[in-house]
Amino acid sequence: MSSIHPTAIVDPGAQLGQDVEVGPYSVIGPNVKVGDGARIHPHVVLDGWTTIGAKCEIFSFACIGTQSQDLKVKGARTFVEIGDGTTLREYVTVNSGTTEGEVTRVGSGCHILACAHIAHGCVLGNGVIMVNGSLLAGEVIIEDQATVGALTGIHQFVRIGRMCFVGGMSRITQDCPPFMIVVGIPPEVPGINSVGLTRKGVSPESQARLKDAHRLLCRSGLSTRQAIEKIRGEAALCPEVEYLIAFIEKSSRGIVK
Repeated sequence: MSSIHPTAIVDPGAQLGQDVEVGPYSVIGPNVKVGDGARIHPHVVLDGWTTIGAKCEIFSFACIGTQSQDLKVKGARTFVEIGDGTTLREYVTVNSGTTEGEVTRVGSGCHILACAHIAHGCVLGNGVIMVNGSLLAGEVIIEDQATVGALTGIHQFVRIGRMCFVGGMSRITQDCPPFMIVVGIPPEVPGINSVGLTRKGVSPESQARLKDAHRLLCRSGLSTRQAIEKIRGEAALCPEVEYLIAFIEKSSRGIVK
């Protein structure tokens, strides 16, 4: 059975699952769906066409599903989707899309820490961590299990690769390759994300091959295309290096090196 504080305002059109907790003074709009077991702390705003997954926890003063800040907004129906088991801490903002049908999506098991911002049309995979004050402009893609450090700004249309660690107070205007550490202004790639890869079960052999790929990409003086050709020429590419190559070849903004 759900628990709704008497001072909360929940529109009759909102759909709340089983065992949802809504704290004092929170406001839930008519087109919001909240999954089973979610906890909405005091003073939260859930607006727009927003779906909150099961067992999510949203802390005070977060605003989820509010209108995009894009100046091109024309009143289209747009959406926000938050996956199961995701935590959104205090003062987090997640804006809805801009164009008709556009979805801003945050995956399952993510941790979005206080004062982070996710703009219109962003897509976050599963297990993503955004640390305090990190900011995403529109249409950013963050792949599974990547981390964005505190006070880091990500330019629109940038992609952050799987298991990438973006260090705090960085300014990111190009794609960040998967499995790497990216940090600084201007950003650099000092090495692979060895701590994160080990924690996530990537084998020492694969990490060694990723280190070789990093050396060719970032320290050899070769162009990106030349480095990829040289990496491909080496025997026994592991799945992680193959994924790295595919990510780079899809990049339209170029990669941080």
